[in-house]
Amino acid sequence: MITSSLQTIESYLPAAVYKRLNVIDLGRITTLLVWLLVFVGAVHAQSNASENPGEREVVFSGVNDGDVFGMGNTIRITGTVKKGAMAFGGDVVVAGTVEGDVATIGGSVVQLAGAKIGGDVIVIGGTYTHIDGVPQRSSNPTTIMYAGYQQELRNLMRSPTGLLRPSWSPGYLGIRLLAILFWFIVSLALTAAMPRTVSRGAARLQLTSLRVALIGVTGGVVIFGLVMGCLWVLPQTISVLVGAMALILMLVAWLFGRVVLAVATGKWLQRKYIPIARHSESVALLLGTTFWVILTSLPYVWPVVVTMMIVISLGLALTARYRVGWRPPETSPTF
Repeated sequence: MITSSLQTIESYLPAAVYKRLNVIDLGRITTLLVWLLVFVGAVHAQSNASENPGEREVVFSGVNDGDVFGMGNTIRITGTVKKGAMAFGGDVVVAGTVEGDVATIGGSVVQLAGAKIGGDVIVIGGTYTHIDGVPQRSSNPTTIMYAGYQQELRNLMRSPTGLLRPSWSPGYLGIRLLAILFWFIVSLALTAAMPRTVSRGAARLQLTSLRVALIGVTGGVVIFGLVMGCLWVLPQTISVLVGAMALILMLVAWLFGRVVLAVATGKWLQRKYIPIARHSESVALLLGTTFWVILTSLPYVWPVVVTMMIVISLGLALTARYRVGWRPPETSPTF
């Protein structure tokens, strides 16, 4: 009864008024997502992060002829290491001498006063600090440092299975909300730029999803084999060019396929659960985007979901110029 009444009302609404209502809905949805991001960010900023309680420290004293490693703990070098030192998920504190390279993933490198490092310093997810004004390094030292996501990389190195079961922290929820906002905006832009192509892709996905997936698998195998063959046979310059083109193709396919999946899923959810808003494209895009972001956030399930999305996206991109009936578009006769 309510649905029929709404249809009657919409039939009397002018097109400009109905378009105006869609614009208002879009603005409200975007504002709501932005405020949710701000709220989660404020909660995360006010929460007290743990400072790695109970962290173990392994001390290497004397002379070590080989490499020294730390797995999930901090290593402190008070003696001499003939080769290199590396820590996964912990810091490297050099109080003695390391003749080779010093590296860490998810930690920091600290060179104390009087300590010597003969090789390079590589830090991923941390910082490199030294007490001396001019650290005692080799004649041509190289320092590679990326200071982002230190705690996340530290946790990943200490518990690799955590990659399959993400923790629902305020920061993680904020990233998920940011992903919803990002893909929602991308979907709006792409559907506005290529409405017919996106709609054909959504229709093709609903009618022949299995064929699209098979084409995606075949295309992925062919592209991977082509790139590997080029790397093996062709010169390095041409191989790099072919690899870059394949990477661009995969990125474009992922972008297009992700939007088509959001459109098709959002329309289905509208028809199934929200018939009152079935004519709002912005609501459909928001529903589809939210659905796939939540699905890719589920523990132990998200790798399978992402793989399926990549396969379907590649299939949709490779068949984008065909209509639902798998025939090329008809061309007007030439005279």
